[in-house]
Amino acid sequence: MELNGKVAIITGAARGVAKGVAAAFVKAGANVVIVDRDQELGQKAEAQLGEHGNVAFVAMDLCRHEELPAIIDLAIGRFGKLDVLVNAAQASRQLRLDETSVEDARIAFDTGFWPTFILMKAAYPYLVKTRGSVINFGSGVGFTGAPTQASYAAAKEAIRAISKVATNEWGPDGVRVNVICPFANSEGVQAWAEYDPQGYARQIDNVALRRIGDCETDIGAAAVFLASDAASYITGQTLMVDGGQTKTN
Repeated sequence: MELNGKVAIITGAARGVAKGVAAAFVKAGANVVIVDRDQELGQKAEAQLGEHGNVAFVAMDLCRHEELPAIIDLAIGRFGKLDVLVNAAQASRQLRLDETSVEDARIAFDTGFWPTFILMKAAYPYLVKTRGSVINFGSGVGFTGAPTQASYAAAKEAIRAISKVATNEWGPDGVRVNVICPFANSEGVQAWAEYDPQGYARQIDNVALRRIGDCETDIGAAAVFLASDAASYITGQTLMVDGGQTKTN
């Protein structure tokens, strides 16, 4: 599962799960463009990950939709091609459905669905040239309907929907599209564990393996596999990398 010489764009990669994915990609030999709106964290991640390989940081607010294709141009300008697009960035507000406003829902779609949609379209011509792949990030809450996750679940399921359409439309060109639904020890989950230790413990009890995933060695490793030639016959799939928390048929 090596990625030697492959070029990848990973959104939201200054922190959390996406940073773990970026670390796994770099250590597998990929040239990585990390995208995040936080300049300070992004530059710090670039320096840290750059110790293991070629990393370039692009400061970008993913809500500035008209500017997003420039990310693809910057990656091509820096590394000459594009093999993998990883759409991992997402923000949302946790509210009951009856308390969720249109603006609340818009935050989830503006930071997750629309950037995924726009970047997939902009990346497609380059992915055709390399017979590359897209890895989008979904969530188990789209399957379970977890309380207070209305806008988040809706955005994530919309991402899964266009991933399946792209699978059928882009498959003849050799472009693969898959989705990962993770459960990992990101900064957000760590903050939740401190705020609500009992709720966190209950969540861990729902995980068959009785542990939370590591952002790099669990989630990142799964992403490396999907991006590698070892997964060349895998497309249109949703991979639950959550320790058995969500069971699918």
